[in-house]
Amino acid sequence: MNTFNREQCELAFAAWDNCRGNYNAIKNLIPTNYVFDFDAEQINWMKTENKCTEFCAQIGIYENKMVAVLCPMDEGGHKKEVQDYPYSFLAELKEDLNLVETEEYTLVKNAVLSKDLKTVDNSSDMFWPIANKPMMEQDKAIEAIESWRNDAMIWFYRECTEFQGARIFRQFYVPAENLNPPKAGLSHMVCSFGLKFSQVYQRVLPTLIFISFYTTGLEGSENGVSVEKISNTYDWSNACPPICQFT
Repeated sequence: MNTFNREQCELAFAAWDNCRGNYNAIKNLIPTNYVFDFDAEQINWMKTENKCTEFCAQIGIYENKMVAVLCPMDEGGHKKEVQDYPYSFLAELKEDLNLVETEEYTLVKNAVLSKDLKTVDNSSDMFWPIANKPMMEQDKAIEAIESWRNDAMIWFYRECTEFQGARIFRQFYVPAENLNPPKAGLSHMVCSFGLKFSQVYQRVLPTLIFISFYTTGLEGSENGVSVEKISNTYDWSNACPPICQFT
């Protein structure tokens, strides 16, 4: 498992903080088609160490590469002090990015016959899929990822020239549910940047989108009657700044 010690983390975080207002440096650091990749061991470590409903993915620079460091949090929403922190460098994809969304519908037909075998009622109801995890609709995920790929440098340029980098993210707070994939056999999680519009802030904000990969393909329910919505794509990551709800 790739890990940084505390000193390496602090150096990486400070390097990114010092770079955030420098557009030329950012342009060289962040190819917009690159992603982070966390293996199953790193994900399982975070599941064990994290005690909060969210965990932190903090951004840094190490050896002239952008890096995302997984930081667990305690019950009070503060970062935990641990000896080593898993990390992933921003790098080119090793394989195609396969986004999967499975929706299963259940049609229930009801028929009632009277005592003399006459039809009293004959109706049907459709049960729509319900998501039980903080998943992201596939179309929205694709739109956010493509927006990052096409427009991220324009976003960075404006943030650097008009706001001197003060509004550029230092870290992301991510729901811990993202660490619980919908099936067994997780091999790794790809973490892509995305851009999406915030109604609250009335501006485009970056996000992290987690996409899980398995040793076998993601499939729907075996019994064919589930109304659960299954996806390998998760969002809802809050960039800090502006959304710095934890200290």
